[in-house]
Amino acid sequence: MRLIADNIKWIMLVTGMLTCTILYAVLAPRAALQAMFGESLEGPLAEVIVRNWGALITISGMMLIYGAYDPPSRPLILVVAGASKLVFSALVLGKGKRYLRRQAMIAVAGDVLMVVIFTAYLFT
Repeated sequence: MRLIADNIKWIMLVTGMLTCTILYAVLAPRAALQAMFGESLEGPLAEVIVRNWGALITISGMMLIYGAYDPPSRPLILVVAGASKLVFSALVLGKGKRYLRRQAMIAVAGDVLMVVIFTAYLFT
């Protein structure tokens, strides 16, 4: 646990940068959905929703990067980012095997690992 606490700045920077890669969904929503889930949504409303989803996750990543440099804000940022990652993971896993062979599963595995690390830090 001490290892996590001693390196939380770098952990937050790396996880923040990884989380910000979903900016791809803002720029190319159809391609991002196809890459992550092997499916796409059609129509202008779908583009708005996917772009918004990508923007919100990107903001979460930016918050992690900010928190790396602002220790007082870390607990709140880690709770918010962790909760978001848990909800996404639960929703994907709730669909069973449907998305387990796509990039979504890689994202879920990474998100769960991040939540474990964030939780360990919060309890040190």
